[in-house]
Amino acid sequence: MDASAHRATDAYQDYLAGRKAGAPRRFFKNRSHALHFIQAVAPTKLVDGSWLYGALRHGNDARLLGLVQTYLEELGNGDVTKNHVLLYRELLHANGLSEGGHLPDEYFEQGAIQLALGHTIEHMLPEVIGFNLGYEQLPLHLLITSYELNELGIDPYYFTLHVTVDNADSGHARKAVDAVFQNMSRFADAHAFWARVRRGYRLNELGLGTNAVIAGFDQGEEVLRILSAKRIAGAGAHSDYCRIEGRTVNQWLSQPQGVRDFVDALVRKDWILINQEPSESRFWQLLVGDRAEMFGVFSDYELQVIHDWIRGEASADGRRFDSPLPPANELPARVLSFRAAQRLRARATDAGASPSRPATATPFARRTRERAANDIRGEAERDVLDLLAPNSHWTPDGLSATQRLVSGMRGE
Repeated sequence: MDASAHRATDAYQDYLAGRKAGAPRRFFKNRSHALHFIQAVAPTKLVDGSWLYGALRHGNDARLLGLVQTYLEELGNGDVTKNHVLLYRELLHANGLSEGGHLPDEYFEQGAIQLALGHTIEHMLPEVIGFNLGYEQLPLHLLITSYELNELGIDPYYFTLHVTVDNADSGHARKAVDAVFQNMSRFADAHAFWARVRRGYRLNELGLGTNAVIAGFDQGEEVLRILSAKRIAGAGAHSDYCRIEGRTVNQWLSQPQGVRDFVDALVRKDWILINQEPSESRFWQLLVGDRAEMFGVFSDYELQVIHDWIRGEASADGRRFDSPLPPANELPARVLSFRAAQRLRARATDAGASPSRPATATPFARRTRERAANDIRGEAERDVLDLLAPNSHWTPDGLSATQRLVSGMRGE
C-alpha cells in the first residue's frame, strides 16, 4: 500500500511539473470529453461502497468494524453533503447528465460485481476483503481527474473527497490493510486465505477502467449517438419545406443509418461549419438562441458535445457552450477553474462559501435536505438494513436511518 501510494504521488508530481512546463491535459481534450467521462462511469459511482454492505449484518464483530465504518463513511454517516452516491447524483444533475442507461453492458460490469459482493460476505469474506484492499488504494488517475475537472470548470469534489477519505494513514486504505490481518485468524489455512484475498483484489480489474473509458471517447461518434437518439422521437415531425441535397429532413431520418449521411450532407452544404465558431453554423442557430426552432430538444451535455465537435481543436480551451463570445479583436478569456469561479461567487455574495466544497443549490439537493431534516413518518417500521442498502441509503429515509445508526454506535 505504501509503495503504491508513493508511486502514484511521485507520478502525479511529474504530471504537475509537465503541466507547468506547458504540457496539455493528459485525460480530457475538452469539456464535453470530461462530461462524457462523468456520465460513463456513473453506473459504478452510483453504487459506491456497495461491496461492503454485507458487513453491516456483522456490526458487533470487532474484526469487521473497520469495514463497517468504511461503508458508513461511504454513506457520509448520513450527512447529505458527504454521502458519496448522493454527491455523484448531484454532479450528474448539475451538468445535465444522465445515469448512463444508454451505455453498453460492459459499463455496468464493475458496478454489478460490487453489488454482488455486498451480498456474499458470509461465503466470500476473503474476496470481499481483497476487493476492498484494491479499491481503496490511491490511483494516479484519481489525482489527474480531480485536477483536470477543476481546470475545466467542473466541480471535482466527489473525486477529491476520495483522495482524502481513502488516505493511507488513517483512512479507508489503512482500514483495508487492517482488515486483512484482523480476519486472517478466521481461516485455518493462511495461505489459502491470502490466495482468496488476491483473487478478490483482482476483481478490480474487471469491467471498463477509468483509462479505458477516457480513451474510448470519440467526439464525432458521440455526436452521431446523440442525434440518432433524437431521430427516434423526431423522425416524421419535421416540415417538408426544407430540403438538403433534394431530400427532406424526414426522409433523411427515416432510417437509422441515415443520421450519419444526413450529418455529412449538412457539412457539405455548409449548414455546419467545422473548425469554426458554432454561432456561424446555421444548424447551431436552430439549437441555441432566442428564436431557436429546436430549443429544448438537447440537454446541456448534448449541446456541449455538439459545440465542441463543431469547434474542433479550439475546444481544448474548455469553453462552455453557453459562454458569451469575446468582443471582436479581443483574445478570449481563459476558462476559470471551478474553485476560482467559486471564490469569485463567494466574494460577490459575501457568503463565505468554502472553495473546496461549494454549497449545492440544485433543486434535487434542496428537496433531499428538506426531507432529511424532517422526521420521516413510518420509517421506524422499516428494516434499518434495508434502508442502508445501496438502492436506498442516499434517499431521505436512508440518510435519517444512517444518522441514527451512527449515533447508536457512538453511544450518543
